[in-house]
Amino acid sequence: MKNQEEERQEYARILDRMRHLCSVREYCTADIRRKIMKMLSERTERDGKAEDAEEIIGGMLGSLQSDGYLSDTRYAIAFARDKSSLSGWGAVKIRYALGAKGIDGGIIRSALEEIDKDRASDRLERLVAAKYRSLAPNLSGGKDGGQDSDNDGGNDVRMKIIRYAMGRGYGYDETVSVLQKVLSAGKQG
Repeated sequence: MKNQEEERQEYARILDRMRHLCSVREYCTADIRRKIMKMLSERTERDGKAEDAEEIIGGMLGSLQSDGYLSDTRYAIAFARDKSSLSGWGAVKIRYALGAKGIDGGIIRSALEEIDKDRASDRLERLVAAKYRSLAPNLSGGKDGGQDSDNDGGNDVRMKIIRYAMGRGYGYDETVSVLQKVLSAGKQG
């Protein structure tokens, strides 16, 4: 009997630890599942017993969700807002990262709708303009003396900027549109 009581206390300790983690910041279900599995595996290695871990994990996750500690929707919204505004990620990169965390597609779409589109567009424009300024000196005084600035050199710079923005998670069409705007402003200024 003492063994069952010790196990119950151990599970309660793990659940309390997860409640604490979830009260400090948002986590997705997959992250908490991994943390619980790690703690259970440490206990299993120590005690030499392997129970039905999935049932235990499911019970703990269900408890965390019903008590309001764990929500994939809240996590996805917070993740999308933070990555967009703080890290400068575009919707494509955010969608991919949330999908890799096992977040449902409907939740991902809802989270992406929470992103401030105007701020994201302004950020993309600043990113493209900064990248253009860093690459523009190569157009006028490069190895070839700037003779191919409107041909190969200009296309190379455009492609580098497009790849850069797409690597940050912005879509091709929106990147090209902003790039055209930046290029036309650069030729006028």
